[in-house]
Amino acid sequence: MTTRTEIPVEADCAVSKPWFVYLVRAANGSLYCGISDDPVRRFAKHQSGKGARFFLSSPAMALVYTERCRDKSEALRQERLIKKLRKSAKECLVASAATALST
Repeated sequence: MTTRTEIPVEADCAVSKPWFVYLVRAANGSLYCGISDDPVRRFAKHQSGKGARFFLSSPAMALVYTERCRDKSEALRQERLIKKLRKSAKECLVASAATALST
């Protein structure tokens, strides 16, 4: 009779959950950039008036861009890069996401 032995899986081998960088359009037209492991849930939080002071002056209207990242660290790096962009470049990201959805 043969018995199976289980090999313990180390934490280093575990696959990390994906993180996302996202853009939300506010009622005044501005774009908010953030990160989350669940951007749809986070957007709902923004719409409810919780989660970011940014939306106190102008409510969250639409989740307009999401980008999947390998892990939280990569999402933070990408967020920093996007926040440095001019609004016109951020609008290009939004337009490219809309184009990708329509094709």
